Formats: sequence, C-alpha cells, structure tokens
Amino acid sequence: MAVLGSIIKGAIHLKDALTPEKNAVEAQQEVLQDLLSTAKNTAFGRHYKFEDILNAEDPAKLFAKTIPYFDYHTISEQWWSKLHDGESDITWPGRPPYFALSSGTTGKTSKRIPVTEAMIEAIRSAGIKQVSALSNFDLPADFFEKDIMMLGSSTDLIEKEDHLEGEISGISASNIPNWFRNYYKPGENIAKIDDWDERVSEIAKNAEQWDIGALSGIPSWMELMMQEVINYHKLETIHDIWPNLQVYTSGGVAFQPYEKSFNSLLRHPITVIDTYLASEGFMAYQERPETTAMRLITDNGIYFEFVPFKPEYINQDGSITQDAPSIGLKDVQLHQDYVLLISTVSGAWRYLIGDTIEFTDLDRSEIKITGRTKFFLNVVGSQLSVNKMNAAIQELEEEFNLEVPEFTLAAVRIDDEFYHSWYLGTQTDVDNDALAQFLDKSLQTANKNYRVARSKALKGIKVTTIDPSLFYDWNEKNKKKGGQVKMERVMGEEKFGEWERFIKEKQTD
Repeated sequence: MAVLGSIIKGAIHLKDALTPEKNAVEAQQEVLQDLLSTAKNTAFGRHYKFEDILNAEDPAKLFAKTIPYFDYHTISEQWWSKLHDGESDITWPGRPPYFALSSGTTGKTSKRIPVTEAMIEAIRSAGIKQVSALSNFDLPADFFEKDIMMLGSSTDLIEKEDHLEGEISGISASNIPNWFRNYYKPGENIAKIDDWDERVSEIAKNAEQWDIGALSGIPSWMELMMQEVINYHKLETIHDIWPNLQVYTSGGVAFQPYEKSFNSLLRHPITVIDTYLASEGFMAYQERPETTAMRLITDNGIYFEFVPFKPEYINQDGSITQDAPSIGLKDVQLHQDYVLLISTVSGAWRYLIGDTIEFTDLDRSEIKITGRTKFFLNVVGSQLSVNKMNAAIQELEEEFNLEVPEFTLAAVRIDDEFYHSWYLGTQTDVDNDALAQFLDKSLQTANKNYRVARSKALKGIKVTTIDPSLFYDWNEKNKKKGGQVKMERVMGEEKFGEWERFIKEKQTD
C-alpha cells in the first residue's frame, strides 16, 4: 500500500475541504487594493496618483480611467528601462531579483520582464493550488509518490549585475521548495544544461532511474523529449520505461493540435491538465476533469481586466486602442472573446499580455484561451481566431487519419487575389488540394465571418505539407528551441516571406 501517497492525498483533500472558497469578484477588489497600496510610492504610483485612486469611491473605475493600456514595448520604454539604468522603485518597490527573458512567438528580440520576490511567491502559491486541485481527478494514492518531469528552460540563469535572467520556467524551477526537490526531475544538474538537445539527451540516458508519474511542459517539446527517450531505449511507447505515467500538465498553448501525435507515444491514455503560466505570471489552472477550461486565480497578486475583442479596438500590431473599453470580472459575459489585461506584483500595469480568452463558466471564473491578438487573422474580414484554426485541424486529422502537431499560416496575395496560405507539419500522401478543400469547408461551417469573407475578397485556401521537424528547425534558427517557445500560428507578410525562403532552403539542402 502507498502509505506516503495516501497521507499526501488525504492532506490535499483536507486542505481543499478546510479552505473556504473566496468570492472571485471580492478577491479581485482586494488584489487591486493591495497592488495600489504597495506601489503608491513608486515612480509609477506617484505619476498616476495611486493615493487618489485608493481613496476614490470606486477605485477600479478610476484606475481604468487614469492609467493607459501598456504593451511590453510601451511600458519597457517608458518605465522598465529605468530599472536597466540602475534605478529603483519604478513600477514596484525596490529592484527585481530576476528578469524573465521572453521573445514570445512574434518578437525578434528577447523581452526582459521583471520578476519580483512577490511574483515568485505568487507562482509558488498558484502551483500549490494546482496540486490541491488534483484531488478532483480521482488519482490513485501511489501517484503522489511518483516523480514529476518538468521540461522547461535551463535553470542555469544568467548573472547580470544585481539580478538573474532566464526564461520563466527556468526561474520557477530554480525556486522550487525544498520538499519538492526529491520528486523533481530531471534534477538540478541536468536542468542547468543550457543546450536543449544536450539536456534531452541526458534525460534519455537517465530515464531508467526515474519512476515518472507526471510530465509538465510545452506539448511540442515534450513530444520530442519522449520520442528521444523511446528511440534511445528502443521502445514502442513512453509507458514502456515509465509505466506509472498518469498525468500530463500542459501549458502556454492549446493542447488539442498535439493530442493525436502526443497520444501516439503512449501505451494508454493519461490525464491531461491545462495550465496558464506566462512570463508575466501564473494566471489559471484546470481545476476539474469534466472540462478543459481553466480557473482564473483571482486572489493571488494579479488583477484582471477584459477588453471586448472587436476589430475596431485592435491596432495593426496587435495592441489595443486607448479608447477601447475595459470591464472587470463582475461584468464579463459567457463565450465573448476578450483581450486579457493584467496588473501584477511584478509591476505590470494594465498590461496587454497578448492573449485572448473567453469565459465558459462565470460562477467558477473558468476560461479558455482563444488565441493571440497578433494571431487573429482578420485580412479581408475573415476574423479567424486560433481556436477556430485548432478545431479545423482536429477535424482534418480525424477525416484523413493524420497527425498535424504544428501548423502556421498567413494571408497572401496571389495574382491580385487574397488567399490563406497554410503550412501543415505532417507526413501524408493526401493531395494538398483535398486538404485545402476540407479546411475551407470546415472553417466556413464554424465561422460566419470567414464564410462571408469567402463570398467576397478571400479567394480560398492554399495548403503546403512539410515535415514537422522543419518547424523545430525554424525555432532553432531563431534561437528559440525548447523551454517556453511556441510556434507562431499566424505570420505577417514579412515574416511569412522569411519562413517560405527558409523552407525552400531546407528542402533543397
């Protein structure tokens, strides 16, 4: 009998039962008060008169009226750049001990996002909430004694003057609590290896030593790691070496496009749990098995606002117009796309994280990520979001018995006509025209705006199938392999030209 596992599982159940459920709207009001009170004497807080906002009859309303929207570039240029010049107390008290490096999926250079001690504690607290939620998934007691493989970026952080820099997954892993270190794999020595291929090779060599019960990481890189372990040990599935693997915690991207290829590496199904951890904070986690939606963490150092996702509020670069209206948690509606804004204990204020979400359950504050503001393909009015693209790809996989773990597309002009040009990462003999016709039909059925666009300026779809490995080669070329790296689903014209030249070069090598 798994005695320790039974004790841990029982403790999780007890903690869950004894912890009172906070009202999410009230919790958000408290978070905003705490953020404003803590930062009122910073340069940012003085400039925007946080003291007046705190004393207002409706602080949330005055907060939204007083402070403009910021994306990374505006807040970095106007405020965070002062931190790099050695100043303190800029948007949060003191100086941050970490900066999270993130080039995202669209940027050419790394962003440097402040990570405070308060944010480290908030991420740790969110992780505990997620672990507590495992009590809802009816896992056996012995699961709680197994190792957890966390495949993130290197924990060997870069020393810069008075702070450390690295991707958020590496920063988080370097701050795991002591009680968790015995469960954490691949362990500190391997996790510090900076080269992703070398790190995965070491994981494969040591895989037999571990009894892995759970995996955590970005789906695309997790698949490559599992395939490396399988190949190294000449196995059929990952369960042949980790028979007790029962849970996969995904995050950062929708799991659905990877589901078929991911499951092909398993002997039997496992529980998949979604999380929402970004460089700017831990936003949400899946709390229950009957849905893939995630619960917003409303009482943990992040204040959320929501801008209705409408074309008139979105600039060409994916930012939002300053006259776009925002609402708080109490006013959101079901199944409406919103641009997510956050204010955090790391000194981000009304910050455009770049994601769009929809609420699926208001009472539980549950959301799904629907896409990116920059990945919303709206050329000629098609209004095509990433979740619609993912759904169409899943239907394509089922119809033609394919695995399409990666794809990207752009709106292109051919002979003065607009087309959506798709690149699908898959191995297949199916004719590209047949794939294009199916995708077109699926999208017209699911999206009325796309259907209208197809009857007017959008001429059709072009499909090119390529080896899935070329997507990873592209990420490596752009120094974005492993860790939190995600493939851009929609590209602009200039980037798509670079992509097509890269693919032609690789295919002629």
